[in-house]
Amino acid sequence: MTLRQLEADDWPVVHTWGRLLDYCRFQPWGPDTEDESRAFVAEAAAAWTAAPQIRYAYLVSVDGQAAGTAELNIRNAAHRHGELSYGLHPRVWGKGIGTAVAQQLLEIGFNQLGLHRIMGTCDPRNVGSARVLAKAGMTYEGRMRQTLRIRDGWRDSELFSILEDEWRPASD
Repeated sequence: MTLRQLEADDWPVVHTWGRLLDYCRFQPWGPDTEDESRAFVAEAAAAWTAAPQIRYAYLVSVDGQAAGTAELNIRNAAHRHGELSYGLHPRVWGKGIGTAVAQQLLEIGFNQLGLHRIMGTCDPRNVGSARVLAKAGMTYEGRMRQTLRIRDGWRDSELFSILEDEWRPASD
């Protein structure tokens, strides 16, 4: 699994999963049209040149094939807080790719960006994503009620986090 900077020209491959209901069923957006995928990727790619940069968007590849996107966002620079997120094509679910992505984002956040705390959230019904966050070493902090409105009503969010002194690289 590798991460590389997301580029505007990546929108067609991102659309191959962004258009799938299974991919976005726990999110307030999607399934995306081509225009929505193009706009998402253009905005995410442009964030690499923002000053200050607060959004780090990546294309996830598995065995040389694009398989998802991942992001690290600075939520509070003064307090060194960040948030990770990821979305993988359903064809790679259940293979440990999500955990590897989350661990790499944590490494970037702590070692390159100097963050103190990194959080991640997921829909309580998304058991696979909750497992990813826990396996990456993040601590379950609790449930935030009705944080997002999605197609079938209000969505709660499970909150996970990890502090810089709790994080250990995957090779340890």
